[in-house]
This record gives sequence, structure tokens and C-alpha cells, in this order.
Amino acid sequence: ALLPCLLLALLLPAPALPAQHERGLIFNLDTGELCLQSAQCKSRCCHRHSGLSLARCAPKAAEFQECSPKSIYGVYYKCPCERGLTCDVDKTIVGSITNSDFGICKDPRGSDGL
Repeated sequence: ALLPCLLLALLLPAPALPAQHERGLIFNLDTGELCLQSAQCKSRCCHRHSGLSLARCAPKAAEFQECSPKSIYGVYYKCPCERGLTCDVDKTIVGSITNSDFGICKDPRGSDGL
């Protein structure tokens, strides 16, 4: 009688274990949560307003919004575009170093309604 009770006690908490890993303290962060790298965010954009502000996860830029091209830096001043859009920007060497090359998200297939 002791063995079945012990086995039952070990199996009951098992379904609760996977739920603990759905969202962590470091990765899979929601919009508005503090971040250090874009890889931590569900949206893949860790955004800050200025060099002195805290970075938070933010949604990617939509069509016709300002954007940054994807870069090696983990934090953006303007988020990269949503999937399927491209950031139309004139890249400069200084802008690439300072993460300040901004553009506008556009649909590469042409969305001018023609």
C-alpha cells in the first residue's frame, strides 16, 4: 500500500513542471519588460528611447514606421521591421557604429496600391 501511494505522490507534481519553463526571467520576455538584448524578447526587439533610458521589449516596426536595420547590437533606438517588411535606409559607416541609421519599413513587393 505504501508503494502505490509513493508512486502517486511522485507523479502528481509532474504536469506542473513544464509550465514553469514557458516564460523565464531572462528569455521570452513580453512587451514592456526590461531587457539587455533583443534575443531576450518575444518580439526580438529590445528598445530604448535614449542612451540613458532603460531598454524594454517592444513590438517590431509596422509598415511606414521608422526602423533600424538589423544590427549586431542587442538594443535598438528604433525596432527592426515586422516579418515580410524591409527597412529602407541609407546606411552610413558612422550610423552603423552608433546604431543611428534609421529608415522606414516598406513592403518589398510594393504596397503603393497599384
